[in-house]
Amino acid sequence: MQLSGVGVSPGRVAGPRVVVVADLREPASLPVPDDLRAEAGKIGPAAESVAASLSDRARSVSGDARSVLETTAAMASDPALLASAEKRVLDGSLPAPRAVWEAAGEFMTALRAAGGYLAERAADVADVRDRIVAVLLGLAPPGVPELTSPSVLVARDLAPADTAGLDPDLVLALVTEEGGPTSHTAILARALGIPAVVACAGVLGLAGPGLVVDGSAGTVSPSDGRVVAPARTSRPEWDGVGRLADGHRVKLLANVGSASDARAAAAAGAEGIGLFRTEFCYLSATSEPTESSQRAAYAAVLEPFGGKPVVVRTLDAGSDKPLAFLDMGAEPNPALGVRGLRVAFDRPDLLDRQLTAIAAAAADTGVELSVMAPMVATAAEAAWFAERARAAGIGRVGVMIEIPAAALCAAEILAEVDFVSLGTNDLAQYVFAADRQLGAVAALNDPHQPALLRLVGMVAEAGVAAGKPVGVCGEAAADPALAPVLAGLGVTSLSMNAVALAGVGAALRAVDLAACRALA
Repeated sequence: MQLSGVGVSPGRVAGPRVVVVADLREPASLPVPDDLRAEAGKIGPAAESVAASLSDRARSVSGDARSVLETTAAMASDPALLASAEKRVLDGSLPAPRAVWEAAGEFMTALRAAGGYLAERAADVADVRDRIVAVLLGLAPPGVPELTSPSVLVARDLAPADTAGLDPDLVLALVTEEGGPTSHTAILARALGIPAVVACAGVLGLAGPGLVVDGSAGTVSPSDGRVVAPARTSRPEWDGVGRLADGHRVKLLANVGSASDARAAAAAGAEGIGLFRTEFCYLSATSEPTESSQRAAYAAVLEPFGGKPVVVRTLDAGSDKPLAFLDMGAEPNPALGVRGLRVAFDRPDLLDRQLTAIAAAAADTGVELSVMAPMVATAAEAAWFAERARAAGIGRVGVMIEIPAAALCAAEILAEVDFVSLGTNDLAQYVFAADRQLGAVAALNDPHQPALLRLVGMVAEAGVAAGKPVGVCGEAAADPALAPVLAGLGVTSLSMNAVALAGVGAALRAVDLAACRALA
């Protein structure tokens, strides 16, 4: 019996299976603590212990693994999460482990409602929850068992802290029942060169002592348990310049969301930043960050790219992404509600303050600044954003194309802005009405789908006609097999996770523009 999932890291291997039992038993709501204040006081130290442990592990690794562990450590000490848990002890008379469990559950529900990238962060919150609860109960934290021989790891999902510490010599492949192509499991599997398949429903129940995993095809089959591993391949050679064999330029940029991401991208040779997600400044804030605090935070990310091009995306948040200072109210379908630039229509001052802070951070670091807005649907919205960004002193302004309506009106939108960037992850989700987190419809979110590529081609054609750049910053950009197709469609830059840069750069250097156009 062969199962299908989403292949997120290429390679075909076989070996014995090891199942990761990572779930902690749900803690009870009773007995009621005798001293509620003392009980609530246990939560902070437990969280600090988890954050310190994760930070220690982060210092022992580098690149994507370090970035992921640092992000998870920050989650463990998130003041909003801890305050919510303490309130549940004091107001609901809950034991501390149960209060942490419920507080984290509320955060996870909100993230899953958001869909896309943030939905995949729900698994990270669950990992932090389990680690804090384990400390409070005096238990060993859940995680990957110690491996003594090469094996295929199988799990419902894998926590980032577990994935970051894996030994590629012992882990032949990763297979999870949940997750998506932008989950930390996927990112780190690619970074480590471990074949991986996610969203593979039913794999925990698959019979047999071993598994055959094809991370390229996204398939998993039972085996007799014998190890079959390909020879290790060397890292692709890339000189740090994005171009085809005939010299045609396709800039290779990095997606970043933190200072550690930016450092890793610079070390990997990125020509600039194609997508700087600014949400990190807001997600754990109980009040809007000040202009000065934003300026400093943004400057820390931009600093490694002084003199180079960077594209900063303004706040992509709303009722689907819980921000304490944004009282957006309940929505029946947050993914289609007030998010991205739509938040700013009723709160333009929020956008104006961020634009001012971004411009100041760019001046501090000497980067070549561009700013773009998320969730733009019409040319009128693009014009509204461009006017405000230019009023803040920002000379180069663009928008994200992640709504089908924007792709269909790309020519009109490009008349209002200087460039556009295709967010293929969300664009695919909206084109196919397929939640990126749902394994049952994962095949529809494959960036090779013709309908998605036709929209990319339409936008690129509009860019050529207008004489303006069109980039791609979704997972499609990180696929070496797809990069020549995107170049052939007319895309002028590709932005991706740092670990994908060399592979994509090498793939582009192997073909000329005529071959790319033929592939397209």
